[in-house]
Amino acid sequence: MMAPLPPPSVPAEVSAALTTPRVQVTSGFQGARIVLYGAVIDPRACPCDVVVLVRGPEQSVRIARKIRVAGLWLNSRPVEFRGAPGFYMAASTRPLKTIASPAVLSQRGAGLEHLPIRSTGTPGLEVSDQAEWRAAIVRLKTQAKLYNADPEGVTFVDQGLFKSEINLPTAAPIGRYRAEIMLFRQGQAVATRSRDFTVEKVGFERLIYLFAHGAPWVYGLVSVAIALGAGWVASTIFRRV
Repeated sequence: MMAPLPPPSVPAEVSAALTTPRVQVTSGFQGARIVLYGAVIDPRACPCDVVVLVRGPEQSVRIARKIRVAGLWLNSRPVEFRGAPGFYMAASTRPLKTIASPAVLSQRGAGLEHLPIRSTGTPGLEVSDQAEWRAAIVRLKTQAKLYNADPEGVTFVDQGLFKSEINLPTAAPIGRYRAEIMLFRQGQAVATRSRDFTVEKVGFERLIYLFAHGAPWVYGLVSVAIALGAGWVASTIFRRV
């Protein structure tokens, strides 16, 4: 068996930039595409691989599953998990398992199977059950296009220059996102760089969003009042007709 090649003596550095640091969400928002451009400062530091991880704001997730009780299908007791980013993308120059070991990938949170999603401590929830529930969260997020792993999502367009696309779906959560760019060589991350961008509501939608999150009880009462008022007006009109 041949011994591994010694690492190049050239220091490894990486740089990156986003085409859009701010995504504005209006009532007609249909998603957005952000292009990340980067460069290995000195291409002599390669051969190397690039991994791009994009995480949205963390969200707690409550899920339940259907159970059969006396011939009826009912929802089980909901289980709450934390550590699930609202959006997650793992793009790389080749499959992650060929770039680094599972231990290294887990430490970096690289890959859907290495997301730090954890239960808040539901009584009676076994470790094996937690893995099943966790897999369900990843599956649901993937179906909603909020989670994505692309083993060919980073491409070198020229010597030392690479790019990756970040596709945000319509359901992308509001908040701050972070793109982490990692340069891997011989199974280890030798250089990292991070870039942030925000997804935010603008216009009238932003006012409603701030009101709903700043005063949720008042927002709820106003919503109920509007619904009751609309129902009363509609019933009055139809009685006259």
